[in-house]
Order: sequence, then structure tokens, then C-alpha cells
Amino acid sequence: MIKRKILPNSRQFKEYWKEKGPFKYALTSSQFPPVLLESEEWIFSDDIEATLKELMQFDKQKMKIIKAPFNPKNKSVLRPEALSPWKINNFPEEWDACICDIFVPQGHLTRAVVGIIKVPEEEIEPELVETAFFQCLEKRIDQLGYLLLKPKEESKYAAIKAYLSEWEEDEKDAGLL
Repeated sequence: MIKRKILPNSRQFKEYWKEKGPFKYALTSSQFPPVLLESEEWIFSDDIEATLKELMQFDKQKMKIIKAPFNPKNKSVLRPEALSPWKINNFPEEWDACICDIFVPQGHLTRAVVGIIKVPEEEIEPELVETAFFQCLEKRIDQLGYLLLKPKEESKYAAIKAYLSEWEEDEKDAGLL
């Protein structure tokens, strides 16, 4: 189950975590203004792929991984070798300006995504590419300006204590506590 909530201060975060949590994952923007989120908005879930899909609005925007092979006969279009023959239709335009090594503008996926799939290239199905994309996205989500709190070591729930301590310290310094 996915939960979205605007939590502008650490006290509200703690209360929400206590009432509705704990959660395995908590995601928010680490930049201002936030991209694909409201200001101070958090996404909570126990499933990382569901969390990332919610951020992207994958289902709502009817995103889909499709085969996008290049026409080798068309010499007028330069294709970087790092691109794969896969893309995400209806990719978030807001991410077109992002620098990330797993996609380029308009959702064209790079070889960094398909490179983790252990199947011969001609046998790769869209479902495998989708799974690989979200695995790569989880590892690089901070490059896109997001903070992902997740379990550490054997824990079942997101490691929030260090983040909350820092957040409370920032609020104290700003005179908010």
C-alpha cells in the first residue's frame, strides 16, 4: 500500500510514522522546488518498485516500457552507443533535464539498465527491462534530487533516526523548535 503525505516538520513526520507506519521505504525531495512531488511531500510504502512508480505516476500516466530499436540505415541520426533499444513511453517530462546514467531525455534507456539483465539481448522482454530500470533507479534516485530512506542491514523498516536527528537539529537552528 502506498501512502502520500505532506509533512512539513519533524514532529508531524514522527506522529505520522507512529500512527501509520513503520514503513520499509520513505521518499521525499532533497531539492527545492521539488520535482514530481509537492513541497514537503513524502511517499511511504513497503515495496520499492511501487514507491518509485508512485513517484513517476507510472500507472496514472500509462507509462510503458517498449522496444525502440534504431534504424541502422538512417545515417542522419547519431545514436550514442550507450543507448539501449528500449524506452519508457509517457516518461515524465520533468526528468528530461535530469542527468542520470540510466536514461536520457524522453525516457530512452541506456545500456546501464539492460546490462544488468542476465538474458541474451534478443530474448529480453519488457517486464525484465522494467524490473531492471527500477532496480537501477533505486540505486541512483539521489542523482535525481530525491531522498530515499530504506532499511539498513537486517532491519525491516526504513532507517529514519539519523535523518530525523538532523532534521530536528536544522529546525532548532532555525528557531522552529
